[in-house]
Amino acid sequence: MVRLVIKKGDEAQFLYETTVETPVDEVIADVCAIYNGRLKVHRLCAEIEDLAAHGITLPPNMQGLTDEQVVELKLKDEWAEKCTPQGGVRLNEDKIGRRNGQAPTEKMAEVLTKTCKEAQDMVSKKKVQANELVTQKTLQEALDILRGAVTIVYPMGLPPHENIKMEFENNEDLTGTQASTEVIEEPNAALWFSAKEMLRGKLLKDSVGKNEKTKVIVKLQKKGQGCPSREPVVSEQEQKQMMAYYYKKQEDFKKLEKDAEDAHLDSEWADNQSLKRNFHGLKDIKWGPR
Repeated sequence: MVRLVIKKGDEAQFLYETTVETPVDEVIADVCAIYNGRLKVHRLCAEIEDLAAHGITLPPNMQGLTDEQVVELKLKDEWAEKCTPQGGVRLNEDKIGRRNGQAPTEKMAEVLTKTCKEAQDMVSKKKVQANELVTQKTLQEALDILRGAVTIVYPMGLPPHENIKMEFENNEDLTGTQASTEVIEEPNAALWFSAKEMLRGKLLKDSVGKNEKTKVIVKLQKKGQGCPSREPVVSEQEQKQMMAYYYKKQEDFKKLEKDAEDAHLDSEWADNQSLKRNFHGLKDIKWGPR
């Protein structure tokens, strides 16, 4: 099995495993699904952490309004009573006016935050360094534990306008958001290896060779963006080691130079007490045994 280090820009995203006989189209589809799935997990975790802190999302027509404006417009959040967290409510106002401020208790909030941490660790970029794979099964497991945690804390469910609910149902609308620029749809995706685009309709071995026991760096990006930047000759870690080595050599050289400059101080001619000892007849005195 060949392993691909999938990069976006200069950052390694995840480790992907397949065979060199796999069609490039299939690899692109799978890589895009994993890449976009990781983005979904991180979006969900951000929303769930807000849910733990400030409760459910207000209806769109109430978001950003002050209490006075809500009263004046005679608006009411009908979902606040239907979607109450298990164990009671902890009041914590959302200063940006997006959530209703009826947060779950600290114990229930901890269930949500701990699960978010666990899910993020499952799809973390650090798994590349640990040589661990991220697959679609991994993503599904992460989504399942997040869904389970939300169900435990909100057994009555979430309102239909809640982003968390829409993410779980794959009905999220990312139009006009920063997140929409990060998503790469499979038809618009391209994989690059060794400054060459992997051509659809070909097999993986046509790009990376026939050796199954290899590990290569592949870059993912949108079509039409041209060739991605080349990999540096040395890695960041190797660069740090080289800098540390040459810094040590430089310090050693400075010390040798200083020692060479001070070496004459041990010479007889550099002794500023030599003339005084000559006048007193104290030069070249040899002390014998008593």
